[in-house]
Amino acid sequence: MQDNPRLPKDRSMKAVIAGAGPAGLTAAVELLRNTGITPEVFEADSVVGGISRTVNYKGNRIDIGGHRFFSKSEEVTRWWDAMMPALPTQSLEGSEDNDCVMLRRNRVSRIYYLRKFFDYPITLSRQTFANMGLARTFKAGMGYLASTLHKRKEDSLEDFYINRFGRPLYSMFFEDYTEKVWGVHPSKLGADWGSQRVKGLSIFTILKDMLAKSLGTKGKGGKVETSLIEEFIYPKYGPGHLWETAAKAVEDEGGHIHMQTAVERINVSNGRVVSATVKDSSGNSRTVSCDYFLSSMPIKDLIASLDGIDIPGGVRKTASDLPYRDFITVGLLVKDLSIKNTTAIKTYNDRVPDTWIYVQERDVKLGRIQVFNNWSPYMVADDANTMWIGLEYFCNEGDSLWEMPDGDFIKMAIGELEKIGIINSSDVIDAVRIRMKKAYPAYYGSYYSLDKVKAFLDTIPNLYCIGRNGQHRYNNMDHSMLTAMEAVRAIKSGTDDKAAIWAVNTEEEYHETKK
Repeated sequence: MQDNPRLPKDRSMKAVIAGAGPAGLTAAVELLRNTGITPEVFEADSVVGGISRTVNYKGNRIDIGGHRFFSKSEEVTRWWDAMMPALPTQSLEGSEDNDCVMLRRNRVSRIYYLRKFFDYPITLSRQTFANMGLARTFKAGMGYLASTLHKRKEDSLEDFYINRFGRPLYSMFFEDYTEKVWGVHPSKLGADWGSQRVKGLSIFTILKDMLAKSLGTKGKGGKVETSLIEEFIYPKYGPGHLWETAAKAVEDEGGHIHMQTAVERINVSNGRVVSATVKDSSGNSRTVSCDYFLSSMPIKDLIASLDGIDIPGGVRKTASDLPYRDFITVGLLVKDLSIKNTTAIKTYNDRVPDTWIYVQERDVKLGRIQVFNNWSPYMVADDANTMWIGLEYFCNEGDSLWEMPDGDFIKMAIGELEKIGIINSSDVIDAVRIRMKKAYPAYYGSYYSLDKVKAFLDTIPNLYCIGRNGQHRYNNMDHSMLTAMEAVRAIKSGTDDKAAIWAVNTEEEYHETKK
């Protein structure tokens, strides 16, 4: 790659970065290490990390949304390792006196349905068939065969799932949970979400994975066939710890991070961003000049903030109507869980081994449970004697769940968990509620016209859209980082072509598979 001859070596040029989440902080680090540009990062919140933050409540840490550190990108993996090295084995030895490390963890997630546990992603194991019962198993098999013979046109996420699993399995394991997450039926959601998140996963790939594991088969050229990951790495004190480390690296290497300071206006002159007007928590505004502007702010807010450029009415309307899904976590400290470990995995005190439990039960609003002890024992103030879990709810800002008082919401959450047999309410020690706006860009409504917004934004040569909300795409953390890396590569090479940035996370494999 040829370096951009317009970049000086004296750091006289400046990039304003909106947001100190994974994309924004990665961009800042990459600019410092690969260009002569000084990054100025503006974060509206009081903590870094975005949705990848870690919230500390009385020594018990909450990972908002849950973040497995796994990537198909060697570049991202090397970046993580340079920032926070991983322990060589799953043993915790070596972590006692070293906080800046990644732990190696087992990937265990299951579905809770019919008050029983099913593997996630769903497998064709003996336990799955036993849990489903003969009638459901027969119906599922016939449904899958029907789906292989009569493929549906994939106009919706419902079509996408039925084509890969059949209608009965779709109804059991995808339909209600998907509606919990997005607030709309899968028949109203774009198939794009499935192609990004589930991708190549299907009954066929599950069968192939099971066969490859049982036979130890290899593909062409001696390469092991694709399989689901069984291990991931994880920061000792949660994902926020890594992003706090990255923020320190930005400051140490000459960049600047301004907390509780929001970008409120992006000033354009002669078709280029020339400055950003920012406002701090005291209400003081100032204008910061820049040569480049990297945005991880929601596209809805980005378009609304542009000043000095004609925005077509259709672009403005599409952006303002982009849908999002908001997120609530209840951190619950309990003496123990009512459910016990029935897997072959050995655990302390027979605790369940899961990091995530997907709740498919139709009679509760609860979507997912995190067991923070299993992400990292260091996430819990008293790991030996308490369980620290996160109850996850999906909602829209302003709806009844969002507006419910904290005490009432926590009471409801405890009641739901007791109802489905996960805890006894008498075992609850403490609880906290945390709300997160715009956690998930949604794939319906004006999303279908997003291309016209992207095309307009690409006409501004020194503006780069990065990250999950910056691209309105359900990116994993590593994908958000890759958008930032691609943006810095474009800046460094002097190209105005944004295709490589928008192309991140468009591969056709399931995101948790490896070769």
